Amino acid sequence: MAERDNRRGGGGRRDDRREENPEFADRLVAINRVSKTVKGGKRFGFAALVVVGDQRGRVGFGKGKAKEVPEAIRKATEQAKRGLIRVPLRDGRTLHHDVEGRHGAGRVVMRTAVPGTGIIAGGPMRAIFEMLGVQDVVAKSLGSQNPYNMIRATMDGLKANNSPRSVAQRRGKKVADILPTQDRAPENQQGTDATATSAQVMEA
Repeated sequence: MAERDNRRGGGGRRDDRREENPEFADRLVAINRVSKTVKGGKRFGFAALVVVGDQRGRVGFGKGKAKEVPEAIRKATEQAKRGLIRVPLRDGRTLHHDVEGRHGAGRVVMRTAVPGTGIIAGGPMRAIFEMLGVQDVVAKSLGSQNPYNMIRATMDGLKANNSPRSVAQRRGKKVADILPTQDRAPENQQGTDATATSAQVMEA
């Protein structure tokens, strides 16, 4: 009986670990080996940079330092989960508008893209978009190529990305009032018809 209870207890603990954060995925962006010279030799350590997201609009990054690589990655992952931000996505695939992010010497530009474009970005920026759940985006780093600066600049730009609903709520208006009108086609068509009619009159 006790053996059965132990098996049940062990199974419950395994389920708890599995369900702790089942929706998050992580991506190791960079890992550096650092050394410290002390009396008697050198001490080596590792610094890891990790991006975490649920691929449905939430993303975060973290860094961790330890004497072993797995421990450094674990610390970075925990810090990233504590600093998650939510980014509104248009149709669940791209940004609502073009944004620019800055941090120190890092500067990045992110633009919306039509379906089928894919993620046109490199290095750390691609990791953020994949963990965020973005499917179509065009991004370019114009400043520092340091991964830490690129990550922070990208996060700065994503925080400035607003959805039409949030802008409408702040202004106290409806979403339809702040969106651009799409009534130019009938006017152009009407002008073309008028030009054609005047041409026929001239021919007559």
